[in-house]
Amino acid sequence: MPAKEIKELRQAGNLEAALMLAKSELQSEPENLWAKRNICWVYYDYIKEHSAYEKYDLFVSWLEEIRNLELPEGEKLFFDQLAWQVGKMVFSIFKTAPQDIGKIVVVFRVVQSFNFSKFSAGYTFLYKAFHKGLKDTDVFLEFADWWDLKSFLPEDFQKEKLPNGKEIMSIAEQAYISYAKNLLPKYSNNGELIFNKQKAEEFLPILSKIVEDYPHFQYPAYFNAKLLLALGNKDNVLESLLPFAKKKRNDFWVWEILAEAFSDDSEKIFACYCKALTCKSPEEMLVGLRQKMARILISRQMFNEAKTEIEILVQVRLNHEFKIPSEVSIWQATDWYKSAIKFKSNSELYNSNLFIADSLLFSDTKEELIIVEFVNSDKKIINFINSEMKYGFLKYVRFFSKLEIGDVLNVRFQGGIKEGLNMLQTATKVTDEEFKKQFFKKMEGVAVVPFGKKFGFLEDVYIHPSIIAKYNITDGVHISGEVIKTFNQEKMKWGWKLISVNII
Repeated sequence: MPAKEIKELRQAGNLEAALMLAKSELQSEPENLWAKRNICWVYYDYIKEHSAYEKYDLFVSWLEEIRNLELPEGEKLFFDQLAWQVGKMVFSIFKTAPQDIGKIVVVFRVVQSFNFSKFSAGYTFLYKAFHKGLKDTDVFLEFADWWDLKSFLPEDFQKEKLPNGKEIMSIAEQAYISYAKNLLPKYSNNGELIFNKQKAEEFLPILSKIVEDYPHFQYPAYFNAKLLLALGNKDNVLESLLPFAKKKRNDFWVWEILAEAFSDDSEKIFACYCKALTCKSPEEMLVGLRQKMARILISRQMFNEAKTEIEILVQVRLNHEFKIPSEVSIWQATDWYKSAIKFKSNSELYNSNLFIADSLLFSDTKEELIIVEFVNSDKKIINFINSEMKYGFLKYVRFFSKLEIGDVLNVRFQGGIKEGLNMLQTATKVTDEEFKKQFFKKMEGVAVVPFGKKFGFLEDVYIHPSIIAKYNITDGVHISGEVIKTFNQEKMKWGWKLISVNII
């Protein structure tokens, strides 16, 4: 066998002679695996010489020669090396003529039959190249299925550091979000809906596992939610979305997705956008959201607020050399825009709608009524009662600047009411006299203030020292007032305490 001579000719750079000798061997023994191996390495050398855009036609012709050999599985060494050259050509095509996607597709069609070995650096490089060229095309899903997203190496899930020191998203994260993005419903040029529901349903648990295993990945969670919306209906989509949304509630795009879930309710959409714009995010990521918000504000004739959003997004786009959308340019040319006053921010508007957004996020948690039984305004803590079986204390500063004894609140508790400090998910003040009267009653009688003490009693109702001092109540004074139910920690039983007084 002329294997040694063919190798020496290749190493000497005499590819033409090596090719002639290898062809002669293959023609005499066309099914001989060693003959195929000898000539395929000659083809590889030609491919290596032609792996640039300007030599594309020759590159493809040599690839086709390899395909015609029909090499069996197990040629790991050869295909590991070939993967780098194929990737190099695909990158060259994209860099030189990014619009010439057809050439990349042709290369893919040729190599589809090749038995590249998975879980290798060369195979990942091959993915990176085709991902770059095909991620926004109709061929991407076919390519990704062929390559198999389960073939990434552990290091492929780590951020990649560029020569300039900048870190970019890991190729695995890019792969999963591109796959999900390409599964989302879209319309063809003639208006036909394109959505492979079965394929989306099959991919959703895979993507959900990625979200769970790699919580530092941001965008798979986003597209996980988008697929849930695409697959769900208005009756059950929130049940699937809310657990995820609660975990990611500080990410602005979660609220954009929730807004989609309430697409038939303009008030809820508006509240979601308000909440989204309170999240800490790079401004360049918010320009699309601000444009949506401006559109709503204009429809509500809130022109000052609309101008505020528009000027922020325009400045950000200019700073990052982004194109100004035509819709925004049209707004800027209108009379209302020219006469509107830009605010420093729309924070006050956002904050006034946060309670609506939070209520949506925790809508799967039961609301409960509580009454404020005691207020520590310095520490921003209240004691509350729901019933004689449910009571406790909580911090209220997240939801209210001020509370008073007797205020009725509609709240959602995180984990239900428990002993000790309770945490709230949502809270609003309400008027509910039926609920309130369970804990209040009117009383009249003679105050008893023990000698030398700062507290007192009206029958068996305790009078706090602050009430004694505020109303200057002395022993034997005839008073009337309002009392509220309270729990006596020392005696471990329920009683009443006076909260307002009239001296009779």
